Amino acid sequence: MKLINQENQFFANTDRSRLRNPYFILFVLWLLACFVTLIGLGELPLRDFDEATVARVAYELSQKKGLDQLLPTLWNEAYLNKPPGLHWLIATWIQISKDQNSLLATIPAEFDIRLIPALISTCIVPISGLIQWQLRPRDFNSSVITASIMLTTLPVIRYGRMAMLDGAQLTVLGLFWLIVLIAKNKKNKKLYSFISGLSCSLFLLLKAPFIIPACISVFLSLYWINDFKKFWSLPIVSYFCLGILPSFSWHIFHYFERGPEESLWLWTGDGAGRVLFDIGEGSDLGMLVPLIEFFEGGWPWLLLLPFGIKWAWQNRTTNWGRWVLTSQFVLVITIFSLKTQLPWYSHPLWLPFSLICAPPLAWLIDRNKLKYTRNFTFLSLVPWIWFVFGILLIIGVPFSRKVFLQNIDVSILICVFLGTGWMFGGWLLTRKLKIQRTIGLISIIIGNFLALVCLMNSNLWLWELNESWPVKTIPEIISVKETNPIFIEGNDERPSLNWYLGSRVESIKAMNQSGYVLTKDIQHFSKVYPNLNCRIETENYNKNWKLIFCKINNTSND
Repeated sequence: MKLINQENQFFANTDRSRLRNPYFILFVLWLLACFVTLIGLGELPLRDFDEATVARVAYELSQKKGLDQLLPTLWNEAYLNKPPGLHWLIATWIQISKDQNSLLATIPAEFDIRLIPALISTCIVPISGLIQWQLRPRDFNSSVITASIMLTTLPVIRYGRMAMLDGAQLTVLGLFWLIVLIAKNKKNKKLYSFISGLSCSLFLLLKAPFIIPACISVFLSLYWINDFKKFWSLPIVSYFCLGILPSFSWHIFHYFERGPEESLWLWTGDGAGRVLFDIGEGSDLGMLVPLIEFFEGGWPWLLLLPFGIKWAWQNRTTNWGRWVLTSQFVLVITIFSLKTQLPWYSHPLWLPFSLICAPPLAWLIDRNKLKYTRNFTFLSLVPWIWFVFGILLIIGVPFSRKVFLQNIDVSILICVFLGTGWMFGGWLLTRKLKIQRTIGLISIIIGNFLALVCLMNSNLWLWELNESWPVKTIPEIISVKETNPIFIEGNDERPSLNWYLGSRVESIKAMNQSGYVLTKDIQHFSKVYPNLNCRIETENYNKNWKLIFCKINNTSND
């Protein structure tokens, strides 16, 4: 009863804007998310490692029939890195696209590979707003602002566009949270427990080990807000387990088909075990990697985070305060404890980030309506910081012409949209009239959105692409009609090269038979590998690479 009274007091002062539901606005924001996510989606090649690997696994699944479709392969070998949930969906779309277009190329287009993951990732925009609507009933502004933050946060849109599992995983996390929050307020707990089990089971088909922190975050949140007892009964738990059963059954099938060693490797060796205990490539900075990702991609909302955390702590007696603090804490501990640190591993943190940052931003618009705003004097300075940053971005337009020599028009537009939105939006947020402050927030959101549209419609958004050299030019110099293998000198295996060539290109270190070799310097290659008898295969060289055919003279190859 005390908690209910505190909740009522927290939302005591409301205006008419918080008495209507946000569903229509959230739908519009989802349409905008689809637009910025799909624009220019197929203009750039697939990226190493994840995109090209996901594409190849999905493509091989699309060629299978019957029960073979349940067992993913990579170059006809067992694929044990991730469950095939997203790969199945991409494979289905590949089959549909092929049926619709008989002239489809040997390999699917980049747009077809990225389409399904991109569409799934856009759903996090309205889902995040609905989660906030459940946590903060009658708070229309916070709900819409939460979805707007997700729409205009660079990593959320950028990684969501890629043929990777991270965007889909974020959507599944949001869906799981939303259904649990809805279920706790419904009388028919069994039905909603089954539905929440179904949503949770999707983790088992994406990144299976992530189901552990996802469930812990929900368990601790429900326990803290004294709602866990509503779910803790044998019938309700049974229905939850029944919801998980469809996805869990695939792991059982996988166990019996491929044996305990390979099936457990998906959970331990290539799953939680690798990222928890192995410092992988690109993880040299350790825990600084997710911090850098946050400081790079969280603008302009990042300035609201400390105020949101402080506000959540001040309101830790409310559902919102306890849920966001618990979920953020569990996910931070989970992600920062990983030995392998890559930028997209911090992707789940953006959901609690938006839930935390939205209420302080809503307070900047409607400062007299929400309570618990003590010690928030410095929050009023945030719009002035945005105003100054906006001016600096506009002043920096001439400098951007020197930095982005190959993309002058795009860089100018990005700076202009961001600068104008932040400058006018920040200034209007300091005004006395609420309508002026509302227009100010809309200006910042529009500025960020238009800048993202410009970025995603350019060739700048995939900046990890072609880390050392472009791969799409290689197939132009290779016309292999025989079954001889292809190797490459001086490079590790490039999954994207394999994808576009339609054949696996291994490192020269693995060469134990005659085959084709890609090299940049034929003379140097002959000196390093004198036991190989090589001939130039074609004069159709590209700028960097030459194709030669080599026969092994000796049984050993250094």
